Amino acid sequence: MSAVAADGVWKYYGDFPALRAIRLSVEQGECLALLGRNGSGKTTLIRILAGLLGAQQGSVSIFGKDPRHSSAREAMGMLGHGIGVYDELSAYENLLLFANLYGVKNPGECAREWLQRTGLDHVASSLVREFSRGMRQRLAVARAFLHRPSLFLLDEPFTALDDRAIALLQGLLLEARERGATIIMSTHQLREAMELATKVALLNRGKLVFEGPRPAEMLQDPTWLYRQYGEG
Repeated sequence: MSAVAADGVWKYYGDFPALRAIRLSVEQGECLALLGRNGSGKTTLIRILAGLLGAQQGSVSIFGKDPRHSSAREAMGMLGHGIGVYDELSAYENLLLFANLYGVKNPGECAREWLQRTGLDHVASSLVREFSRGMRQRLAVARAFLHRPSLFLLDEPFTALDDRAIALLQGLLLEARERGATIIMSTHQLREAMELATKVALLNRGKLVFEGPRPAEMLQDPTWLYRQYGEG
């Protein structure tokens, strides 16, 4: 059983097909870099995999379950454009809330640990609305990781992070992969993604035009795959 599977997924916005007959399979422990130009369908696909959007045709499963099933939701850690933290709570209160929602043991201790790991312990009691975008993104990283999910769905996870925070996130993802977690991430920051990816999928106008092991050429030239499919 694949960790993540999409079978013949179509998604329309009005008459526009944002996704066209997507068939995709990601095994447990793999790290898939989901690539494509703006408007290629990456965010739409990740939102469908997460159960946040429905598809008009086709099916999706997460560890054999519908993405909206409680066991599938509990297995996911998601990081997306919306960031998903609460402005009127402190950093600590945000993580305590999510730790309790996920049923984490010792939620207060877990919240403090992840504030420290993401370099936010010095602003633990500050309201999130006072944070810079980079600080908010680091807090969202902590939220996504604190319950040790088996699957990460990451939409442009390196956005707004400085070099130090990018290195931190890469290290956390590598650590997660080494314990057997599955990772799917869409990104335009190809060099960072290629250091983690075991597999690559390329979307072009809603179609999956490549899926397979990360080409060795992409370590030296992250744009190699784009050029092979006329997108360079």
